[in-house]
Amino acid sequence: MTDIIAGRARKSMLVAMSILASTTAVTQAFAETLVIQGSTTFARQLMVPHKAEIEADSKHELTLIPNKSLPGLIALVEGRAHMAMISASLKSEIDALRKVMPGLAYERLQAHEILNTRIAVGLHPSNHVRKASLDQVRKILLGEIANWAVLGGANLPIRVVLVSGGGGVTTVVKSELFGGQPITGQHVIYVKTPVQLVRVIEQEPGAIGFAQLALIEKSGLPELIAERSIEQTLSLVTFGDPTPAMNDVIQAARRAKKKVM
Repeated sequence: MTDIIAGRARKSMLVAMSILASTTAVTQAFAETLVIQGSTTFARQLMVPHKAEIEADSKHELTLIPNKSLPGLIALVEGRAHMAMISASLKSEIDALRKVMPGLAYERLQAHEILNTRIAVGLHPSNHVRKASLDQVRKILLGEIANWAVLGGANLPIRVVLVSGGGGVTTVVKSELFGGQPITGQHVIYVKTPVQLVRVIEQEPGAIGFAQLALIEKSGLPELIAERSIEQTLSLVTFGDPTPAMNDVIQAARRAKKKVM
């Protein structure tokens, strides 16, 4: 009888140790939960499709909130996010943010570059123009070239479609071609999201729009090619030095980028 009781005790102890080990393994699998807000381009390009892979690699759980670069930076500075996703240079994003929210501790923000991606210039499927210089593109944005006939296309007014509200692509276009100045005029159509931008281009024969390359390719829209491409840098931003957990995620994201290059 004593042996039976001892055997049962050992079995119970082994079960308890097994449960404890399993609990520890689960705890270690996701040591921390990090909230990351910001660029929809960054989220769509890397963080959302490779979220499980980045979590497994970094051993941390991620809560992703795609809401554009500027709202992501605001959330980071205000302490509502552990990191922000941006799809333009940190300097250009801060310059834009200072205009609406001056006086914040922007000097503490640190950008950790993850990957570069090309910005595509999408056209309506009926548009047969395929090449233009960057100077001509700049003049289109200014409204100085207002008709596709100037570029050998149809006699059709040009409408420029851009994402408003802190979109990374628009920030890069303004920085590269306008010195960071606003792009305005009756020929400009501002939309809220990149998906809406694609929908407007599909419906407006004279439209030209700037968006992430993958989105333009997925939509099947033709592309206007210049002598030099415009690229945007996708970065994770921390407020001060990254914690060990944040650094784990940064490094895991960098390893995951090989899947999209």
